[in-house]
Amino acid sequence: MPSKHRLRWAALPLGVVAAVVLAGCSANELHGFLPGFVEGAPDATNQTGRVAGLWVTSWVILLIVGVITWGLMGWAVVMYRRRAGQTGLPVQLRYNMPIEILYTVVPLIMIMGMFFFSARDQASIETQWKNPDVEITAIAKQWSWDFQYDGKEADNSDAVWSMGVQADPDANGNIDRSKLPTLWLPVDKKVKIDLTSRDVVHSFWIIDFLYKKDMYIGKDNSWSFIPTRIGEYDGKCAELCGEYHSMMLFNVKVVSQADYDAHLQALQAEGNTGDIVDAYARLSNLPGTGASTGEEEGK
Repeated sequence: MPSKHRLRWAALPLGVVAAVVLAGCSANELHGFLPGFVEGAPDATNQTGRVAGLWVTSWVILLIVGVITWGLMGWAVVMYRRRAGQTGLPVQLRYNMPIEILYTVVPLIMIMGMFFFSARDQASIETQWKNPDVEITAIAKQWSWDFQYDGKEADNSDAVWSMGVQADPDANGNIDRSKLPTLWLPVDKKVKIDLTSRDVVHSFWIIDFLYKKDMYIGKDNSWSFIPTRIGEYDGKCAELCGEYHSMMLFNVKVVSQADYDAHLQALQAEGNTGDIVDAYARLSNLPGTGASTGEEEGK
């Protein structure tokens, strides 16, 4: 049997090779080719690293299990194949207790481990800020988005908002993203987004943030996180919600606090103040306003 000293020397070059290979990987490759990661830059949010870690670890474990399983299957096919001249059934073996215990206990440990880490990460991600720096209400509708930047008053009389319309592709299918509704977020601030729907089930998904949550009538949903990298990101509805579901797109801008405050002031200057529910009701009662709220766009 090889000594421990020899085993250590055998493992050393393998460790060096693994370190070199991993060092040559980009941030995107190290995180399982998931979006939301840029070389030399912070993660998109305080949660994307946790989500990516859970994803990559799960796939590594599953790949190891797969390689072992495929190897054992191949070994059994080769070793126990029917040889020339053989007839009848091979010798039947059963009640190998060590093997039965092994393939019962090991999967149980693996499943319990994956459940523990999944539950731990989910509990952390789903924890809502009690006193966020910024609270925003994202309202889904067929087939666009409204965003209200909630104020400090209980009746939201000091809130500001923006209403969006669905994407309108040109003859070649190209979409002018500058015309899409845009959610503004201040960098490095505690953000809580309250999610609601005006009609059917929708799903709020900022792709690079690696998380999405459903929004539907009768169930309040919220999402708390810290955006940690300034930039522009794509968002969309991730739940089939009707004919123009694919056009239910939005932009996300993570900006400095100064730029965020300037955007809120611009909305206030445009007269987009107060509770958006009241403003929406007023617009909906006016003739010909369906397109302005995104309800008739594309029909």
